[in-house]
Amino acid sequence: MIKATGLPRRIDHLGRIVVPVEMRRMLEISPGDELEISVQGDSITLSPLKKGCVFCGTEEGLRTYRDKEICPSCASELRTSFNGSHEHYEHQEHHE
Repeated sequence: MIKATGLPRRIDHLGRIVVPVEMRRMLEISPGDELEISVQGDSITLSPLKKGCVFCGTEEGLRTYRDKEICPSCASELRTSFNGSHEHYEHQEHHE
């Protein structure tokens, strides 16, 4: 639900704005949290970034790798995929 607040904010010379504390509290946004910025028509929308696996979106058992969240199931699939590919490349090198 979009709610007009009547709180105009000025953009500073670096393109920053201050999100009012009342809005941050209402959406449980804390310093350091990431926000998703999107354009909808002629409006800019800020939304709290939901944590989830970068591949499947699940929120359970997440591990961070290079600033990305990955669930155990997708991590296992990646390991299997890369292990198979790695062995394939080694196999080709030995037969050339």
